[in-house]
Amino acid sequence: MKYTKEAKPERAGGGSGSRAVPVALVVIVLCAFSFYLGGIYSTGRSLLDAIQPAPPLLTLAATTTSYQQQQSSKALMAVSFPECPAELQDYTPCADPKRWRKYGNYRLSFMERHCPAMPERQACLVPAPKGYKPPIRWPKSKDHCWYRNVPYDWINSQKSNQHWLVKEGDRFRFPGGGTMFPNGVGAYVDHMQSLIPGMRDGTVRTALDTGCGVASWGGDLLSRNILTVSLAPRDNHEAQVQFALERGIPAILGIISTQRLPFPSAAFDMAHCSRCLIPWTEFGGLYLLEIARVVRPGGFWVLSGPPINYENRWHGWNTTAQAQKADFDRLKKMLASMCFKLYNVKGDIAVWQKLDTSSCYDKLNPVTTPAKCDDSVDPDAAWYVPMRACLTAPSAKYKKLGLGATPKWPQRLSVAPERINVVPGSSSGAFKQDDAKWKQRTRHYKTLLPALGSDKIRNVMDMNTVYGGFAASLIKDPVWVMNVVSSYGPNSLGVVYDRGLIGTNHDWCEAFSTYPRTYDLLHLDGLFTAESHRCEMKFVLLEMDRILRPTGYAIIRETTYFLDSVATIAKGMRWTCDKRDTENKADKEKILICQKKLWAGKQ
Repeated sequence: MKYTKEAKPERAGGGSGSRAVPVALVVIVLCAFSFYLGGIYSTGRSLLDAIQPAPPLLTLAATTTSYQQQQSSKALMAVSFPECPAELQDYTPCADPKRWRKYGNYRLSFMERHCPAMPERQACLVPAPKGYKPPIRWPKSKDHCWYRNVPYDWINSQKSNQHWLVKEGDRFRFPGGGTMFPNGVGAYVDHMQSLIPGMRDGTVRTALDTGCGVASWGGDLLSRNILTVSLAPRDNHEAQVQFALERGIPAILGIISTQRLPFPSAAFDMAHCSRCLIPWTEFGGLYLLEIARVVRPGGFWVLSGPPINYENRWHGWNTTAQAQKADFDRLKKMLASMCFKLYNVKGDIAVWQKLDTSSCYDKLNPVTTPAKCDDSVDPDAAWYVPMRACLTAPSAKYKKLGLGATPKWPQRLSVAPERINVVPGSSSGAFKQDDAKWKQRTRHYKTLLPALGSDKIRNVMDMNTVYGGFAASLIKDPVWVMNVVSSYGPNSLGVVYDRGLIGTNHDWCEAFSTYPRTYDLLHLDGLFTAESHRCEMKFVLLEMDRILRPTGYAIIRETTYFLDSVATIAKGMRWTCDKRDTENKADKEKILICQKKLWAGKQ
């Protein structure tokens, strides 16, 4: 017997059947709501909350309509951002001197990265200094920059006898001087090359300069096909890294203190300190252990300044010859225990070489000084990782990681390194395909942005690289590229360095370690797709605006869903953008070419 809805009898004892339809409706609504939440986290919906209202809760009728169709049909609301106060013209969120007093003085740890909490983040456009002009183009910029772009006289007045820079009218001139460069940086590097022949023949390609000053050493090495990461902390006066980048020389904010530097192990062919005032022999040689981590086997560590050549220099160091001799002996003993040998020493420069044989490392164990790191310590982990007082021996699985076994420059650029095999999902075949892909893409980019490849673009950042393919495709252009590898993705940064390129780990949910207005071109490929579940689009784009120079460019390669949202926010940042097809004219992926305007702050 069939029952109509009206004639259906109730079960004895209760009326539970009368609740069957409401319960079913609740289940359907909950399923629809779960589907909606899944859409938020899988498509990056949270990134768009800042520019459009949240959609209403899905109803039963809405379940019959495609969620993606609903999203793509929504009109994005216009946005705009206020100007930051004028005193924030050199705002570095994660290295802000105004917040240093909140942190301890131990080993200058207050100068490390300390990023503001979300409620404290600035959602405004950082203004340029009054009188700012587009930077002088490379290669003239290596020797000159506009005074108004970096309007600070402290180095000029306090270091005038060392000839770091000289103010001449409306610009600074960089004569190549330094504390240890009495005859100029060129003569200093010539002397260094006589001690390290590998600097001449392509053996040495990547270098790290700690306490870099205005990066004259790294600037000189560029003409010798050696690519240097110049490193210095933010301070109240000197703006060293800002000067370096204004000159068109690679540099980032950083300090060797309590955290590892944001580089993988065995990254650099050479590390250098020219009176950088780092107390190398203190804290049990902990800072030397960090140098040992980032220098590849067979690589070099170069030191000038105290205690080198103490016999002739101690008079000017406010010390005694006996104290400096003791420090030099302690330094040599520490480096020997860390498997470095004294390679060469002459005049003001001493050179040590990191051993690439196992005999020294085999003598280490957990109770030696230094101790041998246990297998649980990942030598490549470098994002907010405390430094450890232990030494990592070179891995036996790598036969070509040592400097002598690495192909010389430029051959190493196109050779798949051994370390590619430890990157999840990577292989030599994938490396070659990636290289070919980026050569094709870059040719297309240059048709869309003719400035790419000209002297209009010098400082470039690839915001989410894998193997450094974009940088490799630009190797013949007058640019250098900072390759950024996500701290939350597969760590392929070792592959980037093995190719003879430079880069850093970073999390784009935070600000980058640089000053405002320091890059001419920002490139990102699928960053919002990859990081949409963690980072809010508004703050990523505001950070891009902070570090991009006025009149600089951004190439944003994304799905059309994200690209429409980016274009709306970019307009609110006073950027002009043009959406273009990819080289394959793909429907799901487009390219946004944007340029940042030069505007004068109202304040």
